[in-house]
Amino acid sequence: MSLTKKRKVAVAKVDKNKFYSLKDASTLVKEINCTKFDSSVDLHIRLGVDPKKADQQVRGTVSLPHGTGRTKKVLVLCTPDKEAAAREAGADYVGLDEFVTKIEGGWVDIDVIIATPAVMPKIGKLGKVLGPRNLMPNPKTGTVTNDVAAAVNEVKGGKIAFKVDKAGIVHASIGRISFSAEKIAENSSELLNAIIKLKPSSSKGIYLKGVSMASTMSPGISLETKSLMN
Repeated sequence: MSLTKKRKVAVAKVDKNKFYSLKDASTLVKEINCTKFDSSVDLHIRLGVDPKKADQQVRGTVSLPHGTGRTKKVLVLCTPDKEAAAREAGADYVGLDEFVTKIEGGWVDIDVIIATPAVMPKIGKLGKVLGPRNLMPNPKTGTVTNDVAAAVNEVKGGKIAFKVDKAGIVHASIGRISFSAEKIAENSSELLNAIIKLKPSSSKGIYLKGVSMASTMSPGISLETKSLMN
């Protein structure tokens, strides 16, 4: 596949043999962006873990200091007594049975689902639809809670969930290309620190095996991992 002129220029600016500091990568990712829209800036973090082992499944949440730059659509599944609080907090959709039926029919036009513990038995059957899309509410990510208002506020405020995939990689969006280089670096640092703190005790050897930063359709920029661990 032939590269466009803009992409050729972008590729030429990235030294494939160099490992960049977080500060330099955050500046460079803005310089090499070649889309006309406000691209997502993503981190791809390869970890020295075996995701097949239960005690090495790195997952968690982090509140990015500058948000994600994208307003997430939130569905709250709850009993009627919690509905008003969810709506006041800014949930896009609130209810239960009608949304369970919609999801069973294939509707997944949402970014995050928050549920109260009382309704989880009704939601369990949706695992086949929600599981592969990482939409299943989970106490570990704060999406199963009785305090639905606080959970909605956190998601709308920039809280993201992350999870290592089968290949041992965490993929996460940490902002938009319109962010300043400083904001990109600070959001990246917050995510990386959260992942480093979750290093499983049973994981031996190098934990941060590789970190790459890229915006939509731009080449990846490799980060120097030793400084990140420190």
